Amino acid sequence: MTRESSPLVQPGNVLRHFTPEETTALVTQWLVSFGADRQGVNAKAYLWHVFSGARYPSLSGAEAIAEYEKQAALEYVVLSNDRKSAFSTDALPKSSSLSDYYVFPANLAWTMAFTHEDGWLGPYFARHADFAALNQINLEKILKRRQAESARLNGWR
Repeated sequence: MTRESSPLVQPGNVLRHFTPEETTALVTQWLVSFGADRQGVNAKAYLWHVFSGARYPSLSGAEAIAEYEKQAALEYVVLSNDRKSAFSTDALPKSSSLSDYYVFPANLAWTMAFTHEDGWLGPYFARHADFAALNQINLEKILKRRQAESARLNGWR
């Protein structure tokens, strides 16, 4: 009897796995965006401590989930808390086989931190300081893709 392993993410499909070097770069970018003020919190253990330790403004619990579910991008990056793996997916993840992980668009307009302490600490949703401009870029990319798909359906090549 073979045991089925849990999917990395649901819903959606994994589009690509990042190399270890790319994953390290994602961690660095995430820390620049959300973890610059991590002094005094144990962000080495869990990056999300910047939110639970009030080092970066965020929403938590049901408020975080509600805001997260409003977000849109062409693809989403999923980063493991151990900083060893990252992949992108084509749908906003609702769950993952990872216990602590972060979801964000490639331009880091926002981030969602799912924690193993869900319900007590987390999940956390935070916007980038330049959220409005970055989110507008994400929405424009979605519109452009929809227009291209529509054009293809109408015979354009």
